[in-house]
Amino acid sequence: MQHDLILKGARVIDPSQNHDGICDVAFADGRVSGFGRDLPAGPGTQVREMEGAIVTPGLIDLHTHVYWGGTSLGIDADEFCRTSGVTTSVDTGSAGPGNFAGFRSHVIERSQARILAYLHVSFAGIFGFSKTIMVGESEDPRLMAPREAVEVAEANRDVIVGIKVRVGRHASGDQGTAPLDIALQVAEETGLPLMAHIDEPPPSYEAVLAMLRPGDVLTHAFRPFPNSPVTAQGVVKPALREARARGVLFDIGHGKGSFAFRTARAMLAGGFLPDTISSDVHQLCIEGPAFDQVTTMSKMLCLGMSLTDVIAASTVNAAVALKRMEYGTLKVGALGDATVLAVRDGAFDYVDTRGETMTGAQRITAEGVVLKGRWWHPA
Repeated sequence: MQHDLILKGARVIDPSQNHDGICDVAFADGRVSGFGRDLPAGPGTQVREMEGAIVTPGLIDLHTHVYWGGTSLGIDADEFCRTSGVTTSVDTGSAGPGNFAGFRSHVIERSQARILAYLHVSFAGIFGFSKTIMVGESEDPRLMAPREAVEVAEANRDVIVGIKVRVGRHASGDQGTAPLDIALQVAEETGLPLMAHIDEPPPSYEAVLAMLRPGDVLTHAFRPFPNSPVTAQGVVKPALREARARGVLFDIGHGKGSFAFRTARAMLAGGFLPDTISSDVHQLCIEGPAFDQVTTMSKMLCLGMSLTDVIAASTVNAAVALKRMEYGTLKVGALGDATVLAVRDGAFDYVDTRGETMTGAQRITAEGVVLKGRWWHPA
C-alpha cells in the first residue's frame, strides 16, 4: 500500500492497543494505513523522523467551548487544537437547539480540526457567561427545550454525541435536579449519553450521581469544596464508587473553577483515577488556570498518574465516552489523527482553580499534529 505520510521511529504510546514502544505509524487517504517497524515508503511518501518523540493517537479534549463568535465563552478551535495537540475538540453545550444551526454552519463545518458536540437542553445553550454577566441558563425552566433538543439531536447525529446540562447554584439557582431530570428524558428519547456539569449545591454531588446512567459523564468530577467528591478527611465518598460500578464516567473538566489539587491528591490516593482528562477551555480560563489540554494532562502526570494512564484518559477513554471507537486509536483503518508529544524534565509551576500552586518535575508539550492523515504542525 502506498502511504501518504510515515511518522518514523517514535516511541508510540497507544493504550487502545496496549502498545508502548518504538515503531512507525503510517497514514493514507485520511486513515491510519500502517503500524509497525520499518514501514516501507513509496516515491510520494512524506517521511518524518520522530526519534526521541512520543506519538499518540490524536488527543481528544472531551470538554471545550469552541462556539467562537456565537457565545461569549467560545474560543477558536483551530488555533487551540494546533497549539495544544488536540485533534478532536468536543464542545459541551455552548449551543442549544435554538442556535445549534449557527454553530454547525459557521464553526463546525468550517473548522479544520474535528469538532463534536454535546447539545445543551437549554434553548440557547450557555448564553450568559462572561467577565461581566453571569446568568445560569438552567435557572429558568422556561428555557428548557426538550422537544426541540430531540429534533435537533436527531437531525445532527453525525456531530452531536450527547446531551449536556448544567446544574448547581451558579448554573441552575434553586432548581436542584429539575434541569437534570429534563435532560435525562431527552437523552433517553434520543438514545444518547448525558454529560452533567456540577458546581456548588444545590443539588449535592451525591444527588446528581444517583440519577446518572451507565455511559453518562459527570464533568468537574475533581472539583473543590463545596460539592467535593472527597470528605474533609480526604476519603473518596462511597457514592462515587457505587456510580463507577454501574458505569458512570468521571471527567476532569478543569475550567475556571472546577479543579483542585487537594481534591485530585485525595482521589488519586484513594485509587480513583479520572476516566477522562479534559480542559474545559473557554475565554475565561484559556490564559489560566486551565490554559489547554496538555497543561491539564501535565498536572495529572505531576500529581501521580502514569504517562500511559494520562494518555489513555485523553484518547481511548474519551472515545469510549463518545461511543466512537475509530477515534483515540492508531489501529490500522482508524481515523488518521495523531499527536506528537514531548515530556520535559525540570521545575514547572502549575496552579489550580483555587489559587494553589504546585511545582512539578515534568511538563507535557505538543510538538506536532497529524490531522486527517496530513501533517498539521502547531502554529
